[in-house]
Amino acid sequence: MSRIGTTPMPEGFPYRELFLKGRPCHSQTDPFRIRHPSMDIGRRAKIFAPFDALCGFKEAIAAQEAPAAKEAEEGLPGPDGPTEEL
Repeated sequence: MSRIGTTPMPEGFPYRELFLKGRPCHSQTDPFRIRHPSMDIGRRAKIFAPFDALCGFKEAIAAQEAPAAKEAEEGLPGPDGPTEEL
């Protein structure tokens, strides 16, 4: 049985033959490669850099970390109670 990553490929997978072919390889003189050159890493990184999959996630994490950091500095017990066993 073939695998997709770490998951076994399900029976009757409609794109099995295409998946097993692998990624296409184009030579430097291939007409497709000439019309569609590979994008350099710098431009590719610039395209995806502003992407934020979870809007507001960073702010929510920062809001949770601030009180926790203050409690740790002051030695106050967290929401689960004291960290030391009595």
